[in-house]
Amino acid sequence: MINLPSMALPNSIREINALSIERKIDIYKELLPPWLKLYDLNFGDLTINGIKAVEIRCIADTRSVEITVRRDPADKDPLVYFHMTDTFNNQLLVLFAMVNDPESPRFNIDIDEEGNSTQFGTSRRNRPAEILAKNAGLAPGQVRRGMRVFRQTIPYFERFVASMGHDLFLIEPLAYHNAISFERYGFGYIRGYQDMLWIDQAFRPGGELFTHLSYDNTNPFRVTDAWQSIRGRSWAIHDGILGRPFSGFQMYKRIGRDTGINTFPGGVW
Repeated sequence: MINLPSMALPNSIREINALSIERKIDIYKELLPPWLKLYDLNFGDLTINGIKAVEIRCIADTRSVEITVRRDPADKDPLVYFHMTDTFNNQLLVLFAMVNDPESPRFNIDIDEEGNSTQFGTSRRNRPAEILAKNAGLAPGQVRRGMRVFRQTIPYFERFVASMGHDLFLIEPLAYHNAISFERYGFGYIRGYQDMLWIDQAFRPGGELFTHLSYDNTNPFRVTDAWQSIRGRSWAIHDGILGRPFSGFQMYKRIGRDTGINTFPGGVW
């Protein structure tokens, strides 16, 4: 288990960011998941093979912290990227969390064919790269395969949050598959629960979204059986089957508790 500071931590990120650089780095490095030892991360000086591997951006007078871990400074993609902030009502909100398997193939869904950023496919799309990623088993927004370690990381993160005096934290799923995964990790909904129930029913045979699937499979993002899997639904939603972006969803995780919510019964990856 993580060895957290023996004293309670400040109640907000803003308060932590006001501390000395040495103190706040000591605090924030406790958020680094223990499986990073597999990549020879030295948790004392935050290096791999003597080279700086961790960047912690925690500027004084700000409400956010960003943590980036790279196996090698030349790596295009981080092993881990994490961005958390205070909300204005003093909750902790995870804005973004990413884990990449550096040994897996990379798919350039994050840049278009002219080299412009796609914001991971949210502002524009690189459809040829997305097709390759989809065929390789990835979900929307993934440039590489993940490492399926989020579930085992949550208890460590919960302990950190509890040491700040909070009994829950918030997260905003960026895609349908994220929301379903978070449900299975014990998260509940602050906003979006009824929408998720509607999506499930609308994807089932006879539903509104089901009727917009590509029955001749000419659209690779809306294939006939997409409704049957989490990843298939997520790609169809990414392709615009809802008629609107997948946004406005917010979830919470109460420390040590599982809400038991499942808006896609029987759903497989």
